[in-house]
Amino acid sequence: MTQHSLPRGLARRHALTGAATVAIGLPLLAACGGDDGGDAGGGAAADDPAADSTSPAPSDDPGSGGSGAGGGGLVAASEVAVGSGVVLAAEQLVVTQPSEGEFKAFSAICTHQGCPVEDVVDGQIHCPCHQSMFSIEDGSPQSGPATAPLDEVPITVEGGRINLA
Repeated sequence: MTQHSLPRGLARRHALTGAATVAIGLPLLAACGGDDGGDAGGGAAADDPAADSTSPAPSDDPGSGGSGAGGGGLVAASEVAVGSGVVLAAEQLVVTQPSEGEFKAFSAICTHQGCPVEDVVDGQIHCPCHQSMFSIEDGSPQSGPATAPLDEVPITVEGGRINLA
């Protein structure tokens, strides 16, 4: 009795078809993964900065203090709640207010694998890719696989606007 019941050419054809399916299918599955909103994996909000509803739209009007030419402002201080923060996806920054009148800014790129952070939850900066959480006070990792802090970015507060220093 032979070990293979199918002709040799048919088995090779199945193997090549399977390999091609895996080579094409895995990247497509990875791109679609985590889009259910409650699962880690970086759905639309993690991959598309425009999908981040927590970020105020930057203004290109120089008189508005937005991040456009001549404005220099990142966000109004009044938009950053005490004990929370705002993710500015276009600038790849997260601005926090750990205590009344104290503002901090950090890179919005997770130090674990470079995913953009998504939001501030319960006083911690949240990365949706692998659930790392960072302190709003100093950017240090609080939980998850990240072991390095978010890079702090120097800022100033002038006229009720938060600006890059």
